[in-house]
Amino acid sequence: MWGRAGRIDVVYVAHLSSVAMLSPGAVAEIEESFDEVEEELRAAAAEQLHDTGVAWEFERRQGIINEELVAAATAIRDAHPDDPVAIVVGSSSQAAHRLLGSVAVSLARHSPVPIIIVP
Repeated sequence: MWGRAGRIDVVYVAHLSSVAMLSPGAVAEIEESFDEVEEELRAAAAEQLHDTGVAWEFERRQGIINEELVAAATAIRDAHPDDPVAIVVGSSSQAAHRLLGSVAVSLARHSPVPIIIVP
């Protein structure tokens, strides 16, 4: 997510599927994997942004991905109304997403801020 006058907010949304909610053991295992993914994403962001000189922040949210990204973008936009805010997401390569809809498609339909979809 791009916002706050040249500042980058990296938002990772950990989404717990409804199937996993049936088993406490599965939930614990998935939560642990979310922690690992968060560490990897934070490290990757730090590596990619280190030499740019751009200020950045990492935030982890939990919930439905498109809803959490919209909430994060809205919060940033409302807190800094004079700064540009945009959501940047990757497109899905999964065939099922083309039929049922992906996060990127949902964001393109419902985002209150500009969205950039990277192939």
